[in-house]
Amino acid sequence: MDGLIYLIPAALFLGLLGLAGFFWSINHNQYDDLEGASYRALFEEDDIAEELENKEKSNPKEEH
Repeated sequence: MDGLIYLIPAALFLGLLGLAGFFWSINHNQYDDLEGASYRALFEEDDIAEELENKEKSNPKEEH
């Protein structure tokens, strides 16, 4: 029972810290674009591969 004197304030502090972090993320627009980051992660490599192919086609390497 003596441990509850320390555990209850610690639990309240961590809960308030999490709540403060949640409100910070809301105020800094962290939840505005939920799908954009996932699409960028999936399709960014494809775009880079296409750009490299286009550069190779437009500038063929000279073989000696």
